[in-house]
Amino acid sequence: MLYFTRWKALAIILTALLVCLCAVPNFFSEARVKTWPVWAQRHLVLGLDLQGGSYLLLEVDSNYVKKEKLDTVRDDVRRVLREAKIGYTGLNARNDAVEVHISRENEVQPALAKLRELSQPLGGLLGSNGQRSLEVTDSGNGTIRLTVPQAAITDRIRQTIEQSIQIVERRVNQLGTVEPVIQRQGTDRILVQVPGLQDPTRLKQLLGKTAKMEFRMVDESVSPDAAAQGRIPPEDELLPEVNGQKLVIKKQVLVSGGDLSDAQTGFDQRSGEPVVNFKFNSTGARKFAQATTENVGQRFAIVLDNQVISAPVIREPIIGGQGQISGSFTVQSANDLAILLRAGALPAPLTVIEERTVGPGLGQDSIEKGELAAYVGSIMVIVFMLVTYRLFGLFANIAVTVNVAMIFGLLSLLNATLTLPGIAGIVLTVGIAVDSNVLIYERIREEIRGGRNAISAIDAGFKRALATILDSNITTFIAAAVLFYIGTGPVRGFAVTLGIGILTTVFTAFTLTRLIVAGWVRWKRPQSVPI
Repeated sequence: MLYFTRWKALAIILTALLVCLCAVPNFFSEARVKTWPVWAQRHLVLGLDLQGGSYLLLEVDSNYVKKEKLDTVRDDVRRVLREAKIGYTGLNARNDAVEVHISRENEVQPALAKLRELSQPLGGLLGSNGQRSLEVTDSGNGTIRLTVPQAAITDRIRQTIEQSIQIVERRVNQLGTVEPVIQRQGTDRILVQVPGLQDPTRLKQLLGKTAKMEFRMVDESVSPDAAAQGRIPPEDELLPEVNGQKLVIKKQVLVSGGDLSDAQTGFDQRSGEPVVNFKFNSTGARKFAQATTENVGQRFAIVLDNQVISAPVIREPIIGGQGQISGSFTVQSANDLAILLRAGALPAPLTVIEERTVGPGLGQDSIEKGELAAYVGSIMVIVFMLVTYRLFGLFANIAVTVNVAMIFGLLSLLNATLTLPGIAGIVLTVGIAVDSNVLIYERIREEIRGGRNAISAIDAGFKRALATILDSNITTFIAAAVLFYIGTGPVRGFAVTLGIGILTTVFTAFTLTRLIVAGWVRWKRPQSVPI
């Protein structure tokens, strides 16, 4: 147990040294670290509670999701019945269902069969219970009712949240912030933490917009005044412009924002005003070319979240798949619009239900108090080990110091975010690491009392303490894993540092400490153990 080959000893020392070196970038300024090779730029990122920043809790509009689901079902019903050439009337959505009246009585059963094909099993755990996306029933008198169950609404909200998280992440990352935390919370909420961002106003503006962009035609045959009085064709709608006026816009969408492949800010060559240059993918370019070719001389509207941001006249067909959006932009507003278009539209509106801003002063206070707690706790542990175990206490203190350095090295290697609970996890790990050494040393004492000589007692102490230490650390690691899996935010930060600390503790207790003691035994050949 105390014998190490030269290669094994060298491997232990190099492993500890390399992992500790990963923590070195944390001792230099960020500007200095950026001049280093990319592989050497990994470092710890301070969390929101340590460096300050913005905290937003967003909630998805569940009513909007339900309405979109019902609108989709209604459109599907219209499509299926038209394809089957089944006559119908009174197609409308009410509460959580869509109702349609079949004109001929002999077509009710064929219509039921066709509409039931729209009902699909719900995925995931819900699917195993046999629940489906639609309940299609015959309400009598030729009326068919398609009900959307609550399970289907919940499943749709889950999908909406997952898609929204990806889009929110793209929008936040394009702000140039450092290591934002974006994660799901509960069934219909998204948590956004942006360390270092002291003014969340622009962030809220970016995340609060659905950014649903559409290209539609302006109906100039109807005046906005007449539309405002209710005299508006069913295929049109009245939408506001950025300048406060209103335009009558056709509901038919020529090209959607989903067909955009890129959007960048620029300046108009004639006026010098900020503009947004956009580019379509192949499908969008073909649709846009066809729309502009068929409507030369007419106005088309660029609609963003049901607001007309620009309504230029089509002077000639635009066949290159590229265009320009202008409309009294500032440089920042043009850049924000480009970010929204590049990131894509949110599937549903998000509402800010909780907002917090942590100032850098409060974060610095947390760092100072966390450091003070770590220093006081570490000094007390070091003194206790030296007083209780003398020379072997020094060996344990060296191993614990390397242990802490390895924790910071691994956290830096993972580019982990360090929070105040994370610091608490590191301090707790120091106690666990010392506890492992205490178990070993107390076992050595028992072996000496049992009549063994010094070298035999040391060897037996390491051997027989192994099972106990592994048991205690494995159970603690399981607890850390459960905290990481179930917990969110600061709880996960605590679990990460605790889990990594347990791994480094096992390594240092049974390799590094044993290597130090083995080296001392080989050098001194002691007749007694100084414990």
